[in-house]
Amino acid sequence: MSHSKIRVAVVFGGRSSEHAISCVTAGAVMAAIDRDRYEVVPIGIARDGRWVLASAGQRLAIEDGRLPEVDGTGTALALPFDPAGRGLIAVAPGEVPAELGEVDVVLPLLHGPFGEDGTIQGMLDLAGIRYVGAGVLASAVGMDKGFMKLVWQAQGLPVGPYVLVGDREWRRERKRKIDEIKELGLDAGQAVFVKPARAGSSMGISRVTSEDAIEAAVEAAREHDPKVIVEAAIEGREIECGVLQGEGDGPAEASLPAEVLTSGDSDFYDFETKYLDGGTTMSIPPDLPEAAVEEVRRIAVQAFEALDCEGLARVDFFCTPDGRWVLNEINTMPGFTPASAFPQMWAATGLDYPSLVDRLIQTAAARTTGLR
Repeated sequence: MSHSKIRVAVVFGGRSSEHAISCVTAGAVMAAIDRDRYEVVPIGIARDGRWVLASAGQRLAIEDGRLPEVDGTGTALALPFDPAGRGLIAVAPGEVPAELGEVDVVLPLLHGPFGEDGTIQGMLDLAGIRYVGAGVLASAVGMDKGFMKLVWQAQGLPVGPYVLVGDREWRRERKRKIDEIKELGLDAGQAVFVKPARAGSSMGISRVTSEDAIEAAVEAAREHDPKVIVEAAIEGREIECGVLQGEGDGPAEASLPAEVLTSGDSDFYDFETKYLDGGTTMSIPPDLPEAAVEEVRRIAVQAFEALDCEGLARVDFFCTPDGRWVLNEINTMPGFTPASAFPQMWAATGLDYPSLVDRLIQTAAARTTGLR
């Protein structure tokens, strides 16, 4: 690194339905980065996929219920797939491309497809650039709830009953898939949750309690992803746990867990409840016996390592009334908004927000490029 400060490109926005939440996350993270140690290059990705050098005045917070957005204005950027360069290139129309300088670490604060799913991670690997978070495979498996559960099952970790609904299956064998979904518990009067297989921030999720609502719920999820997962409702408390890659060659570490407490009219932890109406609170740590807290931290690390994750992740669980832990999902780039559980859990564990961001950047800067 030839320059005195570590040069961090903070990438946000993106093409997924979680574009706005990515912008909010980026605003909070950039405010916490120590400018005495790091030079920050803010890069926005518009909804159509254009990369731009974001302006200092870019609004990156939810204001009066209005969600922020990368509008695509500003200097257009490209990333050369040349491991010898590791530089950003400005590509203004009609002008010779200008080198903006080498980037030491990319902080890809992108949620959902085309960001959290291994796609941008593969691009950065091709370019030989270090980045915060999971690699290509772990990102892709962590994004796809179907493959995520398959890997956890293979590792002997606890997951609940589910049915996968692929695009061609749904179009070709709709009645058979509806029958499979009914067998998850609808026939016995229990609810199921219909979700896009590769989305987050509670986008496109429906709680279904009757057979005649299945088709509409699957179609609603398919607006976000042609691959859908349907999960049996699990009675239990919603518990989350943060995991960080160990320092040096040390093992991964788990935070104190948090319990998600919803209020108001929401049936579950949906987008509005999570980000807009303030209808959730976190209990950190949850009101659980100490042995149960240690157990969930242990399983969270196992879930992280089973997927070969790096950097960070948030692991979500259900704690059933009889004390069993059931894995729900993993987020390899969890939100860092003020309402987000991940930084709150680490703050309660003793790692404040700026220190958390610093550790993520330092962990990424220390790792090798290429195969690891």
